Amino acid sequence: MVSERDGLEARLRAMEEALERIGTSGNERGTCRELTGFLFRTLCDAAAVDLTGRGTVSDRVAEAGATDLLRDPSPDAPAAVRALDHGHSVRTWSGRAGDRPLYLVSVPLIGPGGGEAYGRLLVVRSGEDFSDHETATLHFAARLASVHIGHARRLAATEKTALDLQRALVSEPGRPHPNLDIASRYLPVGLRALVGGDWFETVRLHFGRTLLVVGDVMGHGLDAAVDMNAYRSVLREVASTELAPHRVLRRLDTLSASDEGRRPATCLLVRIDPARGMAVYASAGHLPPAVFSGDGTGELLEVPVGPPLGTGIGGYEALARPITADQTLLLYTDGLVERRGEDIDTSLDRLAGLRMTPGARVEDIVTAVCDGLDAQHAEDDVAVLAARLRPRPSPHAGT
Repeated sequence: MVSERDGLEARLRAMEEALERIGTSGNERGTCRELTGFLFRTLCDAAAVDLTGRGTVSDRVAEAGATDLLRDPSPDAPAAVRALDHGHSVRTWSGRAGDRPLYLVSVPLIGPGGGEAYGRLLVVRSGEDFSDHETATLHFAARLASVHIGHARRLAATEKTALDLQRALVSEPGRPHPNLDIASRYLPVGLRALVGGDWFETVRLHFGRTLLVVGDVMGHGLDAAVDMNAYRSVLREVASTELAPHRVLRRLDTLSASDEGRRPATCLLVRIDPARGMAVYASAGHLPPAVFSGDGTGELLEVPVGPPLGTGIGGYEALARPITADQTLLLYTDGLVERRGEDIDTSLDRLAGLRMTPGARVEDIVTAVCDGLDAQHAEDDVAVLAARLRPRPSPHAGT
């Protein structure tokens, strides 16, 4: 017979271990596996967790031990309900497994204050019923797991909201003139990425021209997204004045520097004039654009680089270069090329060294670049914007 003192000491030790073992994974299924593993090691022959989804269907997400014993009891099985603190209760059924008595306990997994019901914990032991101290330990472990499950669900909901916001902010770029073929790609870093500061845009100008934009606000999270949206909104307004690209950057820099709370950002502008076959570039601390020719070879353009936006320093220059209908222009953020521990020149050389299929569509070139640089496993967000002149039909076509 275990004395009351020994039982209390064992209970306290078990609770201390529960605090160390349960809730380390940060996600609800991992928490459930930690819960069942802890109980199997310390109190029972088998344990399982059933979580309830949006409807009433339960999903067995974790189990440990002799899982063949984890059966719901028949309706006529002897049962008892023990009231516990916080308004919870555990239901205990008794039965037999061969020649040994079997005790199965069901504990609800409920949010703080008797809130959302997440599911239930099932534990089973043969030979000896659970003592009051052991039942209290079961309840403590279930409550602890419930807290972590609630945290994980709230975090998942927050991240979903943030990613939905990111998709809305980094949506398909605006309508360019129909004389350009455009393709874009946005890839957030990691499986649980939060909204960040990478973005792209196209602004339709007069006389058939289009301004291509790609930018990157320093940092991650909602603050970076808010600043990114501010840069994007101001850029649309400034670009509509038809200023040259380097003057657009100068204006953006001045306006951004006047807001002390705004984060600096890099930005690359390209104004394409299909009628003249000319592209004008201006950079605020951004990586150089790439051009892939009709034969599939690529090169990086040496665009004069000014300081990032928001510094108030100014000093932006423009570069004008011809662009032909067989060339594809590629703008991107640093997540596409940068790799930890690697010199940036090596990273850029890898991009320029890619070979495209001659005559590939703009969308195919974006895919080939992302695949060739393994953008799906990049260490930072990736935004890519590609453009190609769309050949105009000959005035004598069809005659």
